[in-house]
Amino acid sequence: MIGEVASFRRDLSAWYRHNARDLPWRRTRDPYAIWVSEIMLQQTRVAAVIEYYQRFMEQFPTIEALASAPEESVLALWSGLGYYRRARMMHHAAQIVEAEHGGKMPSTAAQLRKLPGIGDYTSAAVASISFGEPVPVIDGNVERVLLRLRGEPAVKGHPDAPGLSDLKAAAQALLDPDAPGDFNQAMMELGATVCLPRAPLCAECPVRAYCRTQGEHETGPAKKMRSLQVAYALIRQAPGPRTAILMTQRSAQESQMPGLWELPVIDPEGLAEDGILLTLRHSITNTNYYVTVYSLLPDQRERLRVPARSLRWINARELRTIPLTGLARKVLKRLKIMPGYTGMGPLVVIEDEG
Repeated sequence: MIGEVASFRRDLSAWYRHNARDLPWRRTRDPYAIWVSEIMLQQTRVAAVIEYYQRFMEQFPTIEALASAPEESVLALWSGLGYYRRARMMHHAAQIVEAEHGGKMPSTAAQLRKLPGIGDYTSAAVASISFGEPVPVIDGNVERVLLRLRGEPAVKGHPDAPGLSDLKAAAQALLDPDAPGDFNQAMMELGATVCLPRAPLCAECPVRAYCRTQGEHETGPAKKMRSLQVAYALIRQAPGPRTAILMTQRSAQESQMPGLWELPVIDPEGLAEDGILLTLRHSITNTNYYVTVYSLLPDQRERLRVPARSLRWINARELRTIPLTGLARKVLKRLKIMPGYTGMGPLVVIEDEG
């Protein structure tokens, strides 16, 4: 693919040393810390992960601490990151590592893949960064860089689009065997900050001389989003430091966010506009939710569209200790109910365009 592999490695590595973002998980080679960061970074922006990663590592600094924690505590700390199956699988994997590996992370990609929730990408990242195994990482950023370097389309179904095995072979050929972890991180960084999906910064690219597309690349159509409108109720007991909020817990059998807590869904028909506390937009995967939150009284519970057995009064001070959906956390923060709750007082309507 590229004749001057050695110079490609040298140019990319020099750029990475001078331009890499200072991220907390890059200050360590600890396989547990790398594992946590890579799981959190799946389908989640780096800026959103930093605070969660730091809090998570403070609460669960070792595999033993994570393995011995109740699942609800892990989910509560994960609340807001989304894709909660990641947290459940990581918790289960930590228990396996503690029980079957003496609390030590396996050191090869093949061994790591045997753990729940660890696939090709995460196993290669941990094995290369923490243990120096020469295995390439293929995530969305690296895939895009490779396709552009090779001059191949990224559109799925395109007759000339390469398969995963072709990309792995190309990545393996480029990989620096003397510093595989740094090289993998450099490739990911290049895709995340320079070789962008749209409007790539080709003038800033350290390996532009090796690129066959020079910014002209078929990437396929943008993801289509659907829109849904939904209404929730904020029902509270008497204002003050002992006030409680009526919350509902999603069934453990639900496919999305099982066991997490949220505000109850309501039928808003006939409700007055002056009862609106908050409107906002919340995006999950390919759906934009346009949310309206109403203030209701306890005797208006007939409007709720959730099973009565799922409802529970939760003290506002305890909200940070239970696993909440990302939307519930966003609403409660916007309404100044958490964190730093000191008594509710009047609630203010907040308009959010995005």
